[in-house]
Amino acid sequence: MLVKTGQGDRQAFAMLYQATSAKLFALALRILASRDLAEEALQDAYVKIWHSADTYREDKAAVMTWMTAIVRNRCIDLLRASPREQGLHEDQSFDDWASEDLGPMEAAATQSDTKALLRCMSQLAPKQRQAFALSYFHGLAHEQLAQQLAQPLGTVKTWLRRGLETLKNCMGGVK
Repeated sequence: MLVKTGQGDRQAFAMLYQATSAKLFALALRILASRDLAEEALQDAYVKIWHSADTYREDKAAVMTWMTAIVRNRCIDLLRASPREQGLHEDQSFDDWASEDLGPMEAAATQSDTKALLRCMSQLAPKQRQAFALSYFHGLAHEQLAQQLAQPLGTVKTWLRRGLETLKNCMGGVK
């Protein structure tokens, strides 16, 4: 459907929207915690998908992964423009977000690269995983992460830098 969408096929785009919008909306709603903002993010994302479908490369990512990244990036843009702070509640952890029964990521979780990433994420310390979750799902900057996690800024930056190195080494064997 995405290939035909890239060729300007409106019916294919309608089918793509029908097949993916619920999961992508759930992702946007989870990130933004606001129905209005989630609807705005989803609309903007689908406009971008319509205009960028011809640039999609199958060898780089699965269709749902590519579309999820577009929605996620739009949500992050909206969060950064929003004056209110976003974050995980104190009683939530990355493990809650990464479970395989997540609605928005359900389709992506079946992809081998996502399973490999989740496996690699399990190698990180719990606080590192939480920092990655806040960064990825909520788009928090380093300073915001430090405040949310009640840790010094340098500590948070070190967690992320070392965590990225761990993930890079772990994912290096994937493909």
